[in-house]
Amino acid sequence: CSSGQSSSNTAPTSSAATSRSSPTASPPTYYPYIKISVHEFTADGRLKRSEAYSAVEAYLSTNSSRSANRLKAEMSSRDSNSLVLTMDDHELVADHFAGVKVRWVASKIANPTQPGLYHPAQPERRFYRLTFHKRHRQLITDEYLPHVVRVGKEIRTRNRQRKLFTNSPKMWSHINFEHPATFETMGLDPAKKKDIIDDLVTFTESREFYSRIGKAWKRGYLLYGPPGTGKSTMIAAMANLLNYDVYDLELTAVKDNTELRKLLIETTSKSIIVIEDIDCSLDLTGQRKKNQKWLSDEERDGKQTEKEIGGGRSVGGGSSRVTLSGLLNFIDGLWSACGGERLIVFTTNYVEKLDPALIRRGRMDKHIELSYCSFEAFKVLARNYLKLDEEEGDDHPMFATVERLMKEMKITPADVAENLMPKSPLDDADTCLSRLILAMEEAKEAAEMEREVAAARKLVEEKEKKVVGMVNGSPENGVAPH
Repeated sequence: CSSGQSSSNTAPTSSAATSRSSPTASPPTYYPYIKISVHEFTADGRLKRSEAYSAVEAYLSTNSSRSANRLKAEMSSRDSNSLVLTMDDHELVADHFAGVKVRWVASKIANPTQPGLYHPAQPERRFYRLTFHKRHRQLITDEYLPHVVRVGKEIRTRNRQRKLFTNSPKMWSHINFEHPATFETMGLDPAKKKDIIDDLVTFTESREFYSRIGKAWKRGYLLYGPPGTGKSTMIAAMANLLNYDVYDLELTAVKDNTELRKLLIETTSKSIIVIEDIDCSLDLTGQRKKNQKWLSDEERDGKQTEKEIGGGRSVGGGSSRVTLSGLLNFIDGLWSACGGERLIVFTTNYVEKLDPALIRRGRMDKHIELSYCSFEAFKVLARNYLKLDEEEGDDHPMFATVERLMKEMKITPADVAENLMPKSPLDDADTCLSRLILAMEEAKEAAEMEREVAAARKLVEEKEKKVVGMVNGSPENGVAPH
């Protein structure tokens, strides 16, 4: 924004100042306006986009779409059928805050050198320039600019496309996160579902609480239960509820503790860091637990420094030397406080295999068991898959049979969902429910047969043991040794 006569497009200045100033001269000392520039790229020499610029851009997008005369239209990252409008280059918009009028102008600096063999083309450097009267300096710097950044970040969070990250040994790569799972569609007991949602929402609103009690703003969740009970779906539902990115960490691809720390530093706030099937990634059987019963909790946490992840194997045949102590520091060490507002989620099918130091409270704060499908969870799935309303579903004549079978056998939510899914356009609710009931009855019969076979095998083994004992003259069988 250049100085000149007061108008709707430029900040006003005195005519005397204009007559005595050349186009290239800096404004006189009595120039009553202050200008603040927010550049697109940081000043550290890297082509890294400034977070302040992105926040200002998002903030101004709401005003510019209503008042600016020249706009740029870009495809929305969330909706491929809609456009996002932002200020065009050299466009000016006004904003009001606490009764004070300020002006923003979008501008750019062209690359001064011509591209060539030894001088590759450089991108134009864009910036926003804020102009306001100097009498409002304290209000603008202390209140208005923080307001712009805060609102801009909120807008970016609402509009951003969530990402799913995965790691190579040294860096993250990502794709758009488009998993449709929500808590409304999950086959989970409603009371447990509400408890988890309340816990997650409370966490997102507890920044001041965590600061007051002196803890890093993070929370650990341990999801455990048999395969097919919805652990991965739960993570997707958490991400969609909170609008968080997901970092899927493959431990066996990480070279050592240093690389693990670097990966942690590169994660952003408002994210979920996931280690799935951690019992398969950790070489932590009961041996360490047996050997260290006499140690205190602190000593047990720090003792295991040489135990390696995945038995010393990594993706590509290399050696992964991530240790338990490195992983524990990753969860709640000094470096874990970088960023804030993050969830750390472990999943496992066999919680009993995990080292107690890894899943104790304070590291994995909330343990969530995802077990076999209950009747209440079944009703949620039935309403979603079969489009049954609540009254129709509760009164459906086949529901009583399903409820009875669920008391007599175990079935995972994944198996229930598969049988409720229509297999042809002609399948109606009765067809799908009949298929589920048939599958449950067959599974019940198979389980009963397995129990009978196991009981018969045990009986045979006991008889064989008794015969061997009698032949050898075992005292426990009432025969004195020769």
